[in-house]
Amino acid sequence: MSRLTSVTGGPYAPPVPVRELTAVSADGARLHVEVHGVDDGPVVVLSHGWTCSTAYWAAQIRQLAPDHRVVAYDQRGHGRSPASPVYSTDVLADDLEAVLAATLAPGEKAVVAGHSMGGMTILAASARPGFREHAAAVLLCSTGSSRLVAEALVVPMRAGRLRTWLTRLGLSSRAPFGPVTPVSRRILKYVTMGAGSSAAMVEACARIAHACPRKVRYAWARVLDGVQLDANIGELTVPAAVVVGTADRLTPPVHARALAAALPDCHGVTELAGLGHMTPVEAPEAVAGVIRELVVAYGQLDAHGTEVDVRIEEGA
Repeated sequence: MSRLTSVTGGPYAPPVPVRELTAVSADGARLHVEVHGVDDGPVVVLSHGWTCSTAYWAAQIRQLAPDHRVVAYDQRGHGRSPASPVYSTDVLADDLEAVLAATLAPGEKAVVAGHSMGGMTILAASARPGFREHAAAVLLCSTGSSRLVAEALVVPMRAGRLRTWLTRLGLSSRAPFGPVTPVSRRILKYVTMGAGSSAAMVEACARIAHACPRKVRYAWARVLDGVQLDANIGELTVPAAVVVGTADRLTPPVHARALAAALPDCHGVTELAGLGHMTPVEAPEAVAGVIRELVVAYGQLDAHGTEVDVRIEEGA
C-alpha cells in the first residue's frame, strides 16, 4: 500500500545523478533535469512518457552512464517538474528545446530518445531551430503521431466508435490511482506491459505511474487524445530509429510502421516480440543497444564543439 514514487533497489531504482539543474521553458515553466555519466562522453538526452519521470529511464542510465553523458528530465507536471496551467504538444517542444539549451553547448549534438509521449515530444520539436541545432539522431520508442485512442488495443473488441469511446473513457479518467496494490499491478500490467513482464518490472512502472498527480495525468490524457503530429514526421530530417513491442496495446505496431514509412531517414525498426508499451523497462538492454547504435553510427560533437567521429567504417 506504499506511495513510494519509485523502487529503491535493483536495476530499476533511480541512480544518483552527477548534477541536477532547472531548465526554464519559453512560458516560464521550470523543468527538473538530471545529468549522469561522464562529461567527455557522447551525449544522450532521454524524454519520458505520460505519467512517468526520470526514474523510468533508470536501466538505460545505468547502462549508458559509464561512457556517455546522459541527460534526463521530468516532463512538466511529472516527477519533480511543477504542474503548469498549459499542456499541449507545443509546450512539449518548448520544454525539450529548453532542456537542450540548458545542458548542451552551442552546436553540441546529442542522440535524443523519447518513449511514448516523449517520442511525440521529439516529433513536436522536429522543425524547431533549437532541436535541429542539437539533435544528431533520435529514437522513437513505443510512440505514435495520431489516432492514439482509435488505434489502441486496450479494450478487447473490434475497432469502431464503441471501442474508441470506451478507450477514451478509461485513459482519460479523473479517478485517482490510489496506492499500489495487487489489483492495480494487474491492471497496469494488462494495459501497459507484455504477459512475460516480471514482477520487478511491473512494480517499477506501478510506483512511477501512481506517483503522477491525478490532475496532471488527466490534462496530458486530453492532449494525447487529440495528438495530430503526422505533418511533423517529414520535418524530422535526422536519422531516426523506431522501437515497438509487438504486444503494445497503447501504441501498437501499426504506429511504428507508419512512422518508419514516413520518416525521411529511418535508421530501422525494431519490433520486440511479446513486449508491451513499456519497452525501456521490459527490454532495457535492447533499448540501450539501439541508443548505442545511433551514437556509434552518427558523429557527435564534444563540449568544445570539436567533431568526434565514432562511426564504424567498412572493413574496420
